[in-house]
Amino acid sequence: MNVAEWLHRTGKLHAENPALMSGTTLLLDYASFAGSAAALGHALRNSHGIAAGDRIAVFAKNLPEYLVALYGIWYAGAVAVPINAKLHPREAAWIMENSGSRITFVSGSHGEDLAGVLPPCVETVIDLHSPAFEALCNGARLSTPEPRNRDDMAWLFYTSGTTGRPKGVMITHGNIHAMTFSYFVDVDEVFEGDAAFYAAPMSHGAGLYNFMHVLKAARHVVPESGGFEPAEIFGAAREIGNLHMFAAPTMVKRLVEHARRSGDTGEGIRTIVYGGGPMYLADIVEAVEELGPRFVQIYGQGESPMTITALSRAQVNDRNHPRWRERLSSVGTAQSCVEVAVLDERGNPVEPGQSGEIAVRGAPVMKGYWNNPDATANAIRDGWLWTGDVGSLDEDGFLTMKDRSKDVIISGGTNIYPREVEEALLTHPAVSEVSVIGRPDAEWGETVCAFVVLNEGMGTDEAALDTHCLENIARFKRPKTYRFVVSLPKNNYGKVLKTELRRMLD
Repeated sequence: MNVAEWLHRTGKLHAENPALMSGTTLLLDYASFAGSAAALGHALRNSHGIAAGDRIAVFAKNLPEYLVALYGIWYAGAVAVPINAKLHPREAAWIMENSGSRITFVSGSHGEDLAGVLPPCVETVIDLHSPAFEALCNGARLSTPEPRNRDDMAWLFYTSGTTGRPKGVMITHGNIHAMTFSYFVDVDEVFEGDAAFYAAPMSHGAGLYNFMHVLKAARHVVPESGGFEPAEIFGAAREIGNLHMFAAPTMVKRLVEHARRSGDTGEGIRTIVYGGGPMYLADIVEAVEELGPRFVQIYGQGESPMTITALSRAQVNDRNHPRWRERLSSVGTAQSCVEVAVLDERGNPVEPGQSGEIAVRGAPVMKGYWNNPDATANAIRDGWLWTGDVGSLDEDGFLTMKDRSKDVIISGGTNIYPREVEEALLTHPAVSEVSVIGRPDAEWGETVCAFVVLNEGMGTDEAALDTHCLENIARFKRPKTYRFVVSLPKNNYGKVLKTELRRMLD
């Protein structure tokens, strides 16, 4: 079934429900939202010759029109190729060329920025704020979305490409069905009066979370800033109410810091789903203390979108279980639509508590990588998606992340997981952020190097951090060198770029 059917039905059953908002201003109800998408789908098929399965790129910042563009693409039976708006135009153009996108929707200066680098496959560039786009959304409408099967591709998601060229993840309509239904079971409920707030890029996880809110006829709020501004989020939450949002751990940390300075309590925020990177124990404990029981954790990848494990609101808030710290340090238990295993190099499950590569199989796992059969065969073996992440399962099924397999430090033949060292350092009162990598060493193979960002107005030195580590972790795990930096290099999704840190080493 075409995912656009959900909007088509909601537009009929809940026609007058508020749908798209810019800040606190209502732009479209559900009848108008569905009608605009149906008209855009008609124009794509009949004026631009788009056929089912054709790819259409969206290289735009967060806008209410972004959702109209996505659903117009799906109404036409085409495939959406969302591209992070912060990418360099040449990077975006490479994705358009690799995907064979025939049309590109843009915003602001993105159209001008693409001049001179636009690949030949792109026949038309349409600004989401232009009269041309408005006209496409106000013409004749498709009576129903183009029929699609569960194995047909809906969303072509390109990985962040921190270790090379990004790969196109083929997410099908069926994958999205499984992700959406699992959200209601494993993550959170959604009601008509709720509001999805898009502070993180709509080209990524935040955009994928539109579906459950369309199904429940809830509101979709794009902040006027188009991005993440803590003061704006707290203000909007108080006025709009029942706000849901997806946030990377770095965003949660900034919300907590702002709340501490401003006195904001999170009034009006119902749920913050966090994921997309490591959430350290000290940070989530502080977040709950500051903002209350508003947090749910998910672990997923583009290859199994938002759907590997979840740690429920109750589990994040629990302080009575004898092992609550270990559980809060985990990424939760398997979501209802998947199986999760921790495997050794031969593909055999390891014992509880032992480390191995995390693997997942089930309905939300991608169809494969676009035009990359070798990468697909390497990632999906015997039905299991090998995530590249190292972790361990306890006897109750809680999955604890260690690190990306490529980030494990092997020193003197012993594996050291950077996250363990980072967790220890973050409990020091002067440390704001830290990232640990392996430094090549002629004697040991690698030694541990920590890049440390200090809290404003606070100081410490290597000796103090070394003493702190020795009080919390084994001696062989402590950093041999420390680098004090103003900030850590991150990609557009807030993930620390360890490849950049390695370049910073002597």
